[in-house]
Amino acid sequence: MNKPVIGLVTVGFESADVWPVFFESLSRSTLKPRSVVVMDNSLEPPRDLSVFYTGDLTVKHRPENPGYGAAINEGVALLPAECTIVVMCNPDITFEPETLQATVEALLAHPTAGIAGPAVINPDGSVYPSARAFPGIRVGIGHAILGEIWKHNPWTRRYLGVYEGDDVRIVDWLSGSCLVAKKEALAEVGGFDPGYFMFLEDVDLCFRLKRAGWRSLYVPRARIEHSGGHSTKSRMADMVKVHHESARRFLFRIYDRPVYWPLRQVLRLGLALRSVLARIKYRNES
Repeated sequence: MNKPVIGLVTVGFESADVWPVFFESLSRSTLKPRSVVVMDNSLEPPRDLSVFYTGDLTVKHRPENPGYGAAINEGVALLPAECTIVVMCNPDITFEPETLQATVEALLAHPTAGIAGPAVINPDGSVYPSARAFPGIRVGIGHAILGEIWKHNPWTRRYLGVYEGDDVRIVDWLSGSCLVAKKEALAEVGGFDPGYFMFLEDVDLCFRLKRAGWRSLYVPRARIEHSGGHSTKSRMADMVKVHHESARRFLFRIYDRPVYWPLRQVLRLGLALRSVLARIKYRNES
């Protein structure tokens, strides 16, 4: 088997405080990308990132901010043609030295796997639920109703992907904070759906890959630390609105047959009401 050629695309938004740590961890990786593309969606151009990374680096500034998925797609197109494996990630993550090596090896060992993801570790050392079930009606409603009052109900456990052990396994979807994909799989489904500004674009990508016959692979022995939400913490009320819009887009994709038209209208109304109530809550807390 020929050695895979790795390309990495990351999307920044007001990320000046995380670039040094991100690139320092990447420099310690046992498997380094041939090329790195930074898509920066901030209003102001980023500082000179070459002071943090001495390899092949392309930085493109997109102050109009097309959204995470659209920026990733554009970044993938800027990678050299010989890159057969694409790492897509946030900049607020820290790679362990073996993370990329372990994830890529697992991905290549599974012919039907189109995308893989490592375990995502929170700053407090806990494991973020990054290998989950698609949020369809049964799982979504069960989690929404019982998740707060019965933490370990079966619907929440399935939605959050509560797994034990270090075995590589097929899951429905993986956290978009760090994804490693076969370029051919991304090309077959057209990459991320640019209709998502942010939130659930990772769920949607894995769903469309599954429809095309590709599987999502969780590699818990590979690990990243994710500080999480560095660009959204101060905008929670606005982000709630975006999140619910993304949820509607995804659920309408799952339930896209004409017979589901009544269900889509119920979902539209329910999500709109939930979005309003959640925004009121965050504004009152701020």
